[in-house]
Amino acid sequence: MLQTSLRYLTVVAFAANFIAVSALANATTPIDWASVPVEEVTLFYPGQSSFQWLHSPDHPGARKVGRGTACKDCHRDSERSMGNDIVSGGHLEPNPIDGKKGSLQLAVQAAHDEENLYLRFRWKTQAERPGVMHDYMRYDGQAWAFYGGPRSAKRVRQGEEPPLYEDRLAIMIDDGDVQRFAEQGCWLSCHTGMRDMPGEPTSEAVRSHPYLGEGGLGRNDVRKYLPASRTDTSTSWDKVKSPEALAKLKEEGVFLDLMQWRAARSNPVDMADDGFVLGYRLFDEGNNPFSWNVDRDSMTPKFMFDPKKVGRKSLTVSDIETGPEPAALIREDNSVPYDPDAGWKEGDVLPGRLLSRVDARGSAADNTRVTGKWEDGSWTVTWIRPLDTGHDDDITLKRGNTYTFGFAVHDDNVTTRFHFVSFPVVVGIGRGGDITAVPLD
Repeated sequence: MLQTSLRYLTVVAFAANFIAVSALANATTPIDWASVPVEEVTLFYPGQSSFQWLHSPDHPGARKVGRGTACKDCHRDSERSMGNDIVSGGHLEPNPIDGKKGSLQLAVQAAHDEENLYLRFRWKTQAERPGVMHDYMRYDGQAWAFYGGPRSAKRVRQGEEPPLYEDRLAIMIDDGDVQRFAEQGCWLSCHTGMRDMPGEPTSEAVRSHPYLGEGGLGRNDVRKYLPASRTDTSTSWDKVKSPEALAKLKEEGVFLDLMQWRAARSNPVDMADDGFVLGYRLFDEGNNPFSWNVDRDSMTPKFMFDPKKVGRKSLTVSDIETGPEPAALIREDNSVPYDPDAGWKEGDVLPGRLLSRVDARGSAADNTRVTGKWEDGSWTVTWIRPLDTGHDDDITLKRGNTYTFGFAVHDDNVTTRFHFVSFPVVVGIGRGGDITAVPLD
C-alpha cells in the first residue's frame, strides 16, 4: 500500500489544475466588482452545538434563547474565540481534527437589478490547494473501491487513505416564514440524531422509519430539518409530521432555501445545486448537475474518460502527481460508457461522480451561472441568482425587501458538521441590511 504522505502529495499538483476544467467558457458578469462594497462575515466552527443544545442547561444562554433573544445579541464579535475554543476539543467537539482552524473570514459583495441578485464571495483555504477531489474510485487490480475521504473519516484519521473532499459554499435563505430563523439561523436546522451528532441512529433504524426510510425518502441517515416538521417539543429526528402536514407547511412557505456550490460536483460545469430544508434536506424537483458514476450492484464505474478527447481512459495515482487535465468527468464533454475490458490496471482512478450541464433540469437546476476560481490560496465564487426562479419550491426575492441569510463553508477536506457557519445575516435588496445589495440600474 502506498504511504499516506505520498498519496497526499500526489493530489497537490493535480488539484491545482482542476480549476481550469469547465464545460463552458469563463463566465463574466456586467459588474465592476471593485465598485461594490465588501462586507466581512466571520464564520466559525460550531462542533456539535445543535438546536437541542441551544435550549439545554448546558448552554448558558438557553433562557434568553427561549425568550427569543438573537444569538448575535450575546455573541457579537466573539465568533473567532468561540470557534477556537470549540475546535480544540471538549464537550462540543469530542473528535477534534488536528490542525483545523476555528474560524474563517468570508468576504461578501452583493448587487441587484430587476431580474437577478449578484453575489461574490472570497475566502482563503486552509490547505495549500483547492479541495476539488471527491468520491474518486481506484482499481486495486481486482475491483474498484472508493478512494480517500473527508478528514473526519476513521480511515483518513488513521493514515490509511488520503484526505480528499470537495470545498463547498452553502447559502440558506429565509423570507420571514420560518419562526426564529432570524434569531438562531442554521441552528434551527441542526439537531441531535443527525450525521456525526450525538444520538445518531443506526442506518437500520433510519431505513425502517416510515417517512425517512425505505417506505418514504429511502434514506439511511438523518440530515437537516426544521423544528416545525416534528410533532414533539424536543424536535426528535424520528417524530416527523405526516407527509400531508409537511406539504401544507411547504405550501405556506415554511421552509429554507438551500443552495450549494461544490468545488468538485458543480463548479466544473459552472453551476450550483438547489434545494430546501423542512422535514429533511432535499433537492428541488428535477436533476442536479451531478449524479453517481457508480453502478451500486457491481461497484463499477458507469463512464470513463474518452481516450479520443482526453488522451487517456482514466487517471492513475502517478498521473495525479503530474496534474493531468481534465479531472472531472462530464458526460457530454469528455466521457464514454465504461468498458470493463479496457485493460484496467492497479492504481487506475476514475471519478465517482458524473457531471452534466445538459442533463440538469427543473428547479434543481436553477443556479446555472455560478463560477468559482481558486487562485493565490483563495476561492472566488461569483453567483447570479434570479430574484424569481419561476418555481414554487424557491423563495422569491423582491427589491426593497430584506431576507435572512445563513452562510456555511466546508474547507480543508471536511463534510457534515465539520464546517464553518455564520450567525444570521440580514441581506437587503436595494435596502439597508448587514449586507446591502446595491442597485445596478
